[in-house]
Formats: sequence, structure tokens, C-alpha cells
Amino acid sequence: MAKKVTVDQELCIGCGACANLCPKVFALGNDGKSVVLDESGAGCDVDVAANSCPVGAIKVSDE
Repeated sequence: MAKKVTVDQELCIGCGACANLCPKVFALGNDGKSVVLDESGAGCDVDVAANSCPVGAIKVSDE
């Protein structure tokens, strides 16, 4: 089943853990907050990235 990755911009504090763990899926935008580059999370264990977010801003759901 396909996954969908999102980041809650209101919660994100821009720590960069997700971008360090999954640089093909996440990056830090101009505002310093995480943006999703690939909503499918391909090539990365996005569940680990979501669990590493200190404020729980990353959501991974099944499509």
C-alpha cells in the first residue's frame, strides 16, 4: 500500500532531523521549516523520520 507523507507547518520547529535522515523526502524550506519533496516517501523509512521528529509534525498515512 502506498504511503503519504505530510508535515504540519504549524508544529514544525525546523530541527532538520527528517532532512538528515531522508534527504530525498524532506528538505528545509526558505522559512527554515521542513517541506516534503516526495509525498510517497520512496527510498526512505519515513516512519523512522516521523518518530524522530521532536514535535510530532510528520504524519505518515496509508493512501
